[in-house]
Amino acid sequence: MAKVSIVSMLLSFLMIMGMSSAFTTGPSSSSRTLFAVNSRTLSTTTSLNVFGKKKTAEQKAEEEAKAAMYWAGEWVCKDCGYIYDRSECAGMYFEEQGPGFRCPQCSGPRRRYAKKVGDRVGTTLDGGDAPILIFSFGGLIATIAFGIWATNNL
Repeated sequence: MAKVSIVSMLLSFLMIMGMSSAFTTGPSSSSRTLFAVNSRTLSTTTSLNVFGKKKTAEQKAEEEAKAAMYWAGEWVCKDCGYIYDRSECAGMYFEEQGPGFRCPQCSGPRRRYAKKVGDRVGTTLDGGDAPILIFSFGGLIATIAFGIWATNNL
């Protein structure tokens, strides 16, 4: 009976050890040895390429031509004062952003951005809020006119 319990304990131990390797995140021991063998045979360079590959003259010229197409100054959100930063917005120029773009800080729409020239802020090319304000005041005037007409004629 003691032999049966020792054998069953040994089998249980082996099963547990085999199952625990299924939950490890690293490579298995056999792949570690293969990797170690392969890493010794590979020749490595001293260049780490931490910042990526160097750009060719053609790539630099293409990037400069693209940059020349867009506003070189800053774009500022009129609502919260956030200054558009390409690095925070997928490396895209402000003009490349679609109409669904929102300010990362206050969620203001794209039309609320303006070009900053020196210490002055202008309006965007899409007219800013002028069309909205014109139609809002037009609607207000039409509502008041209708109210006056209705009180006099009804």
